[in-house]
This record gives sequence, C-alpha cells and structure tokens, in this order.
Amino acid sequence: MGFTFHDKEKSVKMSIFLIILSCLLWGASFVALFKRLLLAPGLSYLALVVLSMAQKDGNPLLPVNNVILISWLAITVIVMLLTLMQPPEVRSSTRGMGYLAIGAFAGLAVGLLGFSVAESVSMRYSIMVVATAAGTFLGYLMYHNTPSGRNNSAGFLSYLLAKGFPTAITIMQAGVPLVLLLAIYAN
Repeated sequence: MGFTFHDKEKSVKMSIFLIILSCLLWGASFVALFKRLLLAPGLSYLALVVLSMAQKDGNPLLPVNNVILISWLAITVIVMLLTLMQPPEVRSSTRGMGYLAIGAFAGLAVGLLGFSVAESVSMRYSIMVVATAAGTFLGYLMYHNTPSGRNNSAGFLSYLLAKGFPTAITIMQAGVPLVLLLAIYAN
C-alpha cells in the first residue's frame, strides 16, 4: 500500500526527534562519566536503542540489529553490576576520570580510522572496540603516573572495574553508530 505524504512527513519528524533524543542521551552519558559513573553505560545503551528506532521510508537509518542491542545490553548490565560491587569510596571518586575519558575518546578516534585498513564492517567494529579499550587503559596509565594517581588507594583491578570498564563501554556504545555510518557512507 505504501506511505502517504503525511505518513512520510510524520516518519521524518519522528526520526529527527529520535536522533536528537539519542544525541541528548549520549551527552548525558558523557556528563555522567564525571558525576554518576554508574548511570553512564545505561544512558549510552538507551541512546543506542533510541537510535535503532529511527527510520527512513520504513527502513532503519542504521542497521542496529537485535544481536547488537542484546549483546550491548548484556555487557551494560554486567559492567553496571561489577561497578556496584566495588567499594563506595572507589565508586564515588571522580579522580582520574578525565584521563580515562580522554584516553577512551582518543582510542575511539583511532579506532574509527579502521575504515582505512579494513573492508569488513565487523573488522571495523572490532578495531573500534580494541582501540577504545586500549585508549582507556592508556588513560589509566597516564593517571597512574600523576602524583594523585600514585597515591590512589584503590588497587588496579578495583579501579579498572569501578572506573575503566564503565568508561570504555560508554564510549564504545557511542562508537557503534559511528562505525555503521562510516561503513554505509564510505562505500
């Protein structure tokens, strides 16, 4: 039967709303990295879910399928539970978050360059994930070499679980649509 003009107009408006809402949720997740770290991966996941609903002419704007959504949901829940299991003083501290976030964003930027070395979308996706994780770890190493980082009372594993994993997962989820956009529009 097809879309009428008004249906297409409503669909476009709804897609624009969903894209804007998704961007706002990602912005909130980046702010939450420094305020309420536990919420950051959840907000980032919600942004990915909202973006997956955006459509053009009845087709998804980005091929964010159920496999991607379910796998990121499982990762998000696990990371949030691991964060909750850390001591409250480690969880509530924001020391070193700037280093982790900058490292993760730098890793994401390097990972997005994977489109120049790989043709496969899954390889581009993998390069983005590995580069973001490496950037987060390098951010931790940079923080650890500062005076406040050397005096950090939390152990490596506790700090990694409470700060590093949520930061990496939040940034990786924001990288998913970027990898998909590069894959779609680079060809």
